Amino acid sequence: MKNSFRIFKTDLKNIGTNWVAAILIGGLIILPSLYAWFNIKASWDPYGQTDQIPVGVVNEDAGAMVRDQEIHVGDDLVKTLKKNDDMDWQFVNRDKAMDKVKYGDYYAVIVIPKNFSEKLGTVISDNPEKAKVEYYVNEKLNAVAPKITEKGASAIVEQISSNFISTVNGVIFDMFNKIGIELESDLPDIKRFENYVFTMEKKLPEIHQLLNESMSDATSAQEIVKKAQGLVPDAKQVTNNGLQTIDETTAFLKKGEARLNEMAPKIKQDLEKIQKIAAEANNFISKVQGTDIDFSTGKEISDQLNGKVNEAIERINTVEEALRQLQAQNNEQGKNGGTDQEQNAGGNLEDPNNQQPNNQNEQIDKALEELETLKSGLQEAQGNANKINSFIEDKKAEVDSVISDLQDITATTAKNIDAFVKEYKENIEPTVLQEIDRAKNTLSQARGILVEIQSTIPEVERILNRTGDNLGEGKDTLEHVLGQFPYVNDKVNQLADRIRDIQGETDINEIIQLLQNDPEAERGFFAQPVELNENKLFPIPNYGTGMTPFYTVLAIWVGALLLISLLAVDIKNAEAYTIRQTYFGRLFTFMTIGLVQTLIVTLGDLFLIAVDVKAALWFVLFGLFVSIVFMLTVYTLVSVFGDVGKAVAIVFLVLQIAGSGGTYPVVLLPEFFQTINPFLPFTYAVDLMREAVGGIVWERAYHDILFLAIFGIAALLLGTFLKGPINSKTKLLMKKSKESGLFH
Repeated sequence: MKNSFRIFKTDLKNIGTNWVAAILIGGLIILPSLYAWFNIKASWDPYGQTDQIPVGVVNEDAGAMVRDQEIHVGDDLVKTLKKNDDMDWQFVNRDKAMDKVKYGDYYAVIVIPKNFSEKLGTVISDNPEKAKVEYYVNEKLNAVAPKITEKGASAIVEQISSNFISTVNGVIFDMFNKIGIELESDLPDIKRFENYVFTMEKKLPEIHQLLNESMSDATSAQEIVKKAQGLVPDAKQVTNNGLQTIDETTAFLKKGEARLNEMAPKIKQDLEKIQKIAAEANNFISKVQGTDIDFSTGKEISDQLNGKVNEAIERINTVEEALRQLQAQNNEQGKNGGTDQEQNAGGNLEDPNNQQPNNQNEQIDKALEELETLKSGLQEAQGNANKINSFIEDKKAEVDSVISDLQDITATTAKNIDAFVKEYKENIEPTVLQEIDRAKNTLSQARGILVEIQSTIPEVERILNRTGDNLGEGKDTLEHVLGQFPYVNDKVNQLADRIRDIQGETDINEIIQLLQNDPEAERGFFAQPVELNENKLFPIPNYGTGMTPFYTVLAIWVGALLLISLLAVDIKNAEAYTIRQTYFGRLFTFMTIGLVQTLIVTLGDLFLIAVDVKAALWFVLFGLFVSIVFMLTVYTLVSVFGDVGKAVAIVFLVLQIAGSGGTYPVVLLPEFFQTINPFLPFTYAVDLMREAVGGIVWERAYHDILFLAIFGIAALLLGTFLKGPINSKTKLLMKKSKESGLFH
């Protein structure tokens, strides 16, 4: 070890006595620091200068009308951006903007399209459409600038969205507030509605039954209407026939009345003759009774009496025939007046014609009975006269008695005839004429009714047709309702169950209270519903401070590479020293220069660049420890492997820049770099320096120190025990490489 220190002292003496060597060594000491300081300063606050990045803004928004209110979101956005200093906003037209971004004068262009406000206004429609902002970026200009401009464009979109959401939600919650007030006033109606739903739920089976009954009734009614429609033609025919019958009956009554008027004088004349004959017969019998009868003249008397009686009977028969003709006319009238057709045409109206002929017939029957009585009396008288003639020879003694009886009969007959004549004049003839007149009046009224019925039949037909159509539509509707009833039943039951669930879970008064919140406060909430309450455990003031650990560690490794590139790892007159003595002697020299490099770098970070380091002393001490490990690693590689070791150290540098996690988190690196990350000294060196910059967590610091020590010890063992064997094998390779004239 003594010889190793002698080599170290010789190197220091040579540096101190050789001004060229001193200048070169001085340059090697300062140069790594410049590498770190320039990079740290360049990245000190790169995002603080984004206001110098030119970004074009094109506003083509034409505005829109929303609920009779004109909006211009594009103009509002331009006004906002003019007050924003995040970037160098350039407000130009589309053509100029696209030319500028294409030729690199603008890093990006943001275009607000013509329908921007119109699209935003569709939020109140059934099919709202998203508004779009066009973004153009020239990514070949810079790797970072597109990300910065993209962040700016995203910030614009977020700002528009935030303002839009706050505005829309302000309107919504203003409406909610009004709805809450209305709900509060309508609370009794809501309670009533709940009761309606529960009542409907209870009544649904009954409703279903009523619907089925209505469907059955509609079917029956439809059949009845169809049957009635089928009877309309018959009703028309019956009405027409009824009118015809009434007209014929009226004509027949007029004819009968005329015939009665025509027959009345003759009937009176015949009745007067009958009355006269009866009186004559009665007088004749009286005379005969008071005269001594000559039975020899009995036959003559009998013949005379028979002649008188026969003439009286003929007159009576004539009257009977006239009365029977009148009765026949009445009967025919009764038949015509009482037909089914007239009854159908008149409905259930009572036809007085059916009573009037009966009244007339009763009077005529009474007159006929009385005439029959008279005729019987006359016939009896005639019989008795015949008896006189037949029994005159045998019973002359009874003649007086017979004549006396005959006289009584003729007297009674004459009296009855007088009574009948009086009855006929006072009752029969006036009653018959009165009944005919009443029948004519009744038929006239019946005809008026049938005419009115006939005029209403078309309207009835229209009503039946309309009713049939309506019943068809109503039946279709009922069928549809019955088809939909299961769905309605389920929905009503679900609604009732839901109301019961809500009543069990939520109080409507709480909902009303929730809706009556302050709209302005709600608008502010939705403009920024979440506020980031940032708590920095290990605050780093700027980007440069955050990059200081990486660039400082990188400078220490670069300083070691510069030393092995310009300084020799072997010494002249190496024969006087062993390989191990040479290894340690020159290691002290390299390590001393490396420590000085590290002191300058770390102290420059603290005082020249003014990096905000939480543990400044430990920052320097950790840097010196890292320098020792790096120098052991790089020096050993070159000392043991020669030029191959230099290449390995450079490759190691490249891998560590990408794979150590100094700039990007390890989890964002490709899988290869994630795999080699734990085997790189940079990984632990950068983490250790970050502990000093941000605040030390000693568990992590001990972890990093341990693994760095392992790397240093491994390099030291490699150089101590393998330098000799490996150098003996690589001398031939080094000799051959020098013969090429390309390597020193």
